[in-house]
Amino acid sequence: MSHSSKIVSLRMARDRFDRLVAVADARHCRPSDVIRSAIDAYLGGASVLTASQLRLARIGEFQQLALDIIIREQFPEFRDRIVAETDKRLEQYHGA
Repeated sequence: MSHSSKIVSLRMARDRFDRLVAVADARHCRPSDVIRSAIDAYLGGASVLTASQLRLARIGEFQQLALDIIIREQFPEFRDRIVAETDKRLEQYHGA
């Protein structure tokens, strides 16, 4: 008989386990369900966004687009300076 799942054991700090149990209790499920859900979210990456994360992403994109349009249309002479300063700060604060 072939099984499509694998049993694994996991060691974690007591405080983390207590938090896991609290989350499971709040969701009315087992701790293993929370772990599976967390693994699925991690493996799914950014494609699994909550409604709140999606809202924040949309707001951020809107703000960036609106500001870009305003700069291009009303202050085109500052655009190159702004991009250069952005690149400088990106390297300075994020090492990129």
